[in-house]
Amino acid sequence: MATLFGTVESVEIKAIPVDTPKKRGWLPVLTVLFLISYALMTMLIVEQGQTIESQRALIRELFRDSTELSAVKMKAQEELRAQAAQNPSSQNQSVQAPSTHAPTKQIPSTQMPSAQEQQRRAQNQAKSKPEVQMPSRPAFDLVDSRRVLITI
Repeated sequence: MATLFGTVESVEIKAIPVDTPKKRGWLPVLTVLFLISYALMTMLIVEQGQTIESQRALIRELFRDSTELSAVKMKAQEELRAQAAQNPSSQNQSVQAPSTHAPTKQIPSTQMPSAQEQQRRAQNQAKSKPEVQMPSRPAFDLVDSRRVLITI
């Protein structure tokens, strides 16, 4: 400012605009994508949990069916053994009893095995086949009440 001659010079200062547009950048877009990805991941985890639970239920049902089937097989083997034990006494009585009529045709003993040989073969086959037994459940496989899965 010069005041020598009484004139005042003023310097114009540029005004700073108050409302300047700010750059928002990628932050809002990334935040929205982050939330969407977490929602999808949560849905995936829930679906996997349901799938695992349904598979667990199916495995338990199949195990029960397998146990029941093996029990039925064991009963059938027991009945077969009981019949084999009863049949030799009835077969021996019929073989020892004299026949009233003469057979018209005789088959050599080498071609047709006797009832006792058939019984021995059946017993040997029954002994050679191992019985199906379910293994005992190990202690670490039992359900621990502290590790029970609680779902909402």
